[in-house]
Amino acid sequence: MSVEGTVQSIEVSAAPHDVFDVALDLEAYPEWITACKTANVLEEDEEGRPLRAEFVFHILIKEIDVTMRYSYELDNGFSWSAEPGPDLKALDGSYEFREIDDGNTEVLYALRVEPSFTIPGFLRRQAEKELVQSALRGLKKRAEQT
Repeated sequence: MSVEGTVQSIEVSAAPHDVFDVALDLEAYPEWITACKTANVLEEDEEGRPLRAEFVFHILIKEIDVTMRYSYELDNGFSWSAEPGPDLKALDGSYEFREIDDGNTEVLYALRVEPSFTIPGFLRRQAEKELVQSALRGLKKRAEQT
Protein backbone atom coordinates (compact mmCIF):
# COMPACT_ATOMS: atom_id res chain seq x y z
CA MET A 1 0.00 0.00 0.00
CA SER A 2 1.40 3.37 -0.99
CA VAL A 3 1.03 6.20 1.48
CA GLU A 4 1.28 9.76 0.25
CA GLY A 5 2.79 12.57 2.24
CA THR A 6 2.32 16.28 2.77
CA VAL A 7 4.76 18.89 1.50
CA GLN A 8 4.37 22.59 2.27
CA SER A 9 6.59 25.64 2.40
CA ILE A 10 6.69 28.99 4.15
CA GLU A 11 8.86 32.11 3.90
CA VAL A 12 10.67 33.14 7.08
CA SER A 13 12.25 36.55 7.68
CA ALA A 14 15.49 35.12 9.05
CA ALA A 15 18.71 33.67 7.64
CA PRO A 16 18.72 29.95 6.75
CA HIS A 17 21.28 29.08 9.44
CA ASP A 18 19.12 30.78 12.11
CA VAL A 19 16.00 28.91 11.00
CA PHE A 20 18.02 25.67 10.89
CA ASP A 21 19.17 26.24 14.48
CA VAL A 22 15.58 26.79 15.68
CA ALA A 23 14.40 23.63 13.89
CA LEU A 24 17.27 21.64 15.39
CA ASP A 25 16.44 22.68 18.97
CA LEU A 26 14.23 19.64 19.42
CA GLU A 27 13.72 20.02 23.16
CA ALA A 28 12.06 23.40 22.54
CA TYR A 29 9.44 21.88 20.19
CA PRO A 30 6.70 21.78 22.86
CA GLU A 31 7.03 25.59 23.08
CA TRP A 32 6.11 26.15 19.43
CA ILE A 33 4.59 22.95 17.97
CA THR A 34 1.08 22.59 19.35
CA ALA A 35 0.88 18.81 18.87
CA CYS A 36 4.24 18.17 20.60
CA LYS A 37 3.78 17.53 24.31
CA THR A 38 7.33 16.44 25.23
CA ALA A 39 10.70 16.19 23.48
CA ASN A 40 13.95 14.70 24.78
CA VAL A 41 17.23 14.26 22.89
CA LEU A 42 18.64 10.80 23.59
CA GLU A 43 21.82 10.88 21.50
CA GLU A 44 23.90 13.52 19.70
CA ASP A 45 26.63 13.40 17.07
CA GLU A 46 30.11 14.89 17.48
CA GLU A 47 28.77 18.29 16.36
CA GLY A 48 26.07 18.29 19.05
CA ARG A 49 23.23 17.63 16.60
CA PRO A 50 20.48 15.21 17.63
CA LEU A 51 20.78 11.66 16.30
CA ARG A 52 17.90 10.17 18.33
CA ALA A 53 15.10 11.85 20.21
CA GLU A 54 11.86 10.77 21.81
CA PHE A 55 8.61 12.69 21.58
CA VAL A 56 5.02 12.55 22.72
CA PHE A 57 2.62 13.97 20.13
CA HIS A 58 -1.10 14.47 20.44
CA ILE A 59 -2.28 13.40 16.99
CA LEU A 60 -5.94 13.04 16.14
CA ILE A 61 -7.52 11.71 19.34
CA LYS A 62 -4.46 9.95 20.68
CA GLU A 63 -1.12 10.60 22.34
CA ILE A 64 1.64 8.87 20.42
CA ASP A 65 5.10 8.09 21.80
CA VAL A 66 7.72 8.03 19.09
CA THR A 67 11.50 7.84 18.86
CA MET A 68 13.07 9.50 15.82
CA ARG A 69 16.42 8.99 14.13
CA TYR A 70 17.93 12.06 12.44
CA SER A 71 20.09 12.30 9.34
CA TYR A 72 22.10 15.25 8.04
CA GLU A 73 22.71 14.07 4.47
CA LEU A 74 20.77 16.98 2.94
CA ASP A 75 22.98 19.92 1.95
CA ASN A 76 20.52 22.47 3.31
CA GLY A 77 18.48 20.67 5.94
CA PHE A 78 17.89 17.41 7.76
CA SER A 79 15.53 14.45 7.77
CA TRP A 80 14.11 11.98 10.26
CA SER A 81 12.40 8.59 10.50
CA ALA A 82 10.55 7.01 13.37
CA GLU A 83 11.80 3.83 14.95
CA PRO A 84 9.19 1.04 14.86
CA GLY A 85 6.54 1.43 17.53
CA PRO A 86 3.04 0.34 18.49
CA ASP A 87 1.29 3.43 17.05
CA LEU A 88 3.18 4.04 13.80
CA LYS A 89 4.08 1.89 10.84
CA ALA A 90 6.07 4.80 9.42
CA LEU A 91 6.78 8.46 10.04
CA ASP A 92 9.31 10.18 7.80
CA GLY A 93 9.99 13.86 7.38
CA SER A 94 12.45 16.51 6.38
CA TYR A 95 13.16 20.22 6.60
CA GLU A 96 15.00 22.05 3.84
CA PHE A 97 16.12 25.67 4.18
CA ARG A 98 16.76 27.76 1.05
CA GLU A 99 18.01 31.33 1.04
CA ILE A 100 15.80 33.66 -0.95
CA ASP A 101 15.70 37.43 -1.49
CA ASP A 102 17.12 39.73 1.16
CA GLY A 103 18.56 36.89 3.25
CA ASN A 104 15.16 35.41 4.05
CA THR A 105 14.52 31.68 4.03
CA GLU A 106 12.08 29.41 2.27
CA VAL A 107 11.40 26.39 4.49
CA LEU A 108 10.18 23.23 2.80
CA TYR A 109 8.65 20.67 5.16
CA ALA A 110 7.77 17.16 4.01
CA LEU A 111 5.97 14.66 6.25
CA ARG A 112 4.59 11.18 5.73
CA VAL A 113 2.71 9.43 8.52
CA GLU A 114 1.34 5.90 8.41
CA PRO A 115 -0.37 4.95 11.69
CA SER A 116 -0.63 1.35 12.89
CA PHE A 117 -4.26 1.84 13.80
CA THR A 118 -7.09 2.00 11.29
CA ILE A 119 -8.05 5.49 10.20
CA PRO A 120 -9.72 6.69 7.01
CA GLY A 121 -7.24 8.11 4.51
CA PHE A 122 -8.87 11.53 4.40
CA LEU A 123 -8.54 11.88 8.21
CA ARG A 124 -4.88 10.82 8.11
CA ARG A 125 -4.16 13.34 5.35
CA GLN A 126 -6.01 16.09 7.25
CA ALA A 127 -4.06 15.38 10.46
CA GLU A 128 -0.79 15.33 8.51
CA LYS A 129 -1.65 18.65 6.85
CA GLU A 130 -2.54 20.26 10.18
CA LEU A 131 0.72 19.02 11.76
CA VAL A 132 2.78 20.47 8.92
CA GLN A 133 0.92 23.81 8.88
CA SER A 134 1.19 24.17 12.67
CA ALA A 135 4.90 23.31 12.68
CA LEU A 136 5.68 25.75 9.85
CA ARG A 137 3.76 28.60 11.49
CA GLY A 138 5.45 27.89 14.81
CA LEU A 139 8.90 27.66 13.23
CA LYS A 140 8.36 30.97 11.39
CA LYS A 141 7.22 32.76 14.54
CA ARG A 142 10.02 31.32 16.66
CA ALA A 143 12.79 32.03 14.11
CA GLU A 144 11.60 35.59 13.50
CA GLN A 145 11.64 36.30 17.26
CA THR A 146 15.25 35.18 17.75
